[in-house]
Amino acid sequence: MEVILLERIARLGSIGETVKVRNGYGRNFLIPMKKALRATEENKKVFEERRHIIEEQNAASRKEAESQAKKIDGSNVKLIRQASQEGKLYGSVTVKDIADALREAGQTVSKSQIILTTAIKTIGEYPIRIALHADVNATVKLNIVRVEAEAA
Repeated sequence: MEVILLERIARLGSIGETVKVRNGYGRNFLIPMKKALRATEENKKVFEERRHIIEEQNAASRKEAESQAKKIDGSNVKLIRQASQEGKLYGSVTVKDIADALREAGQTVSKSQIILTTAIKTIGEYPIRIALHADVNATVKLNIVRVEAEAA
């Protein structure tokens, strides 16, 4: 399936590019989330007419993401979890846990913006990447401890 991208998508393309994607990815994710249009002649004409509006909206959302990244970047978040003597957690830390901790710290970040590369199953400090926009990322330091006294 060929689609016209309405926003920049990592490892796929930027605004206005016509790219070929798998049918399910286009039909179930890109088109319903308003990230792309089917690449028909009619949609290409409509896109070219609205191109400047779409680019302005993207620039505005990027600017907003950059201001939010300045607030979030480098901040510390602490989670208190039960763990064994070796430091292994009883369970794991999920993106929902991190989003809730950020919300308590006064930052509004959705679960889909938090990027976890591996499962967190031990106590310690972890850098967490937050994708606020396709071009804007922030890093938060997550500190997982057993009890409140260990946080210091």
